[in-house]
Amino acid sequence: MPNIKSAIKRVKTSNERRAHNATIKSAMRTAVKNFEALVSNNDAENAKSAFLVASSKLDKAARKGLIHKNVANRQKSRLAKKLSEITA
Repeated sequence: MPNIKSAIKRVKTSNERRAHNATIKSAMRTAVKNFEALVSNNDAENAKSAFLVASSKLDKAARKGLIHKNVANRQKSRLAKKLSEITA
């Protein structure tokens, strides 16, 4: 444990930010899993709305720097491809 006041503050803020980032990342993963579950059940109507939620969560995670923007775009592309397969 650090002795210097600024280092103590740094540890505290790092832990708070890590917890906050974990919640955003977890919500992103949950949204993607929900979409994939709807796709596997061939529920096209609900999958469309779940796709919008998942893509929004991916974009937000990329904006926050939790995942790279190209990773977010690649995942959105794969989700869109799955959605087009069940709607077509």
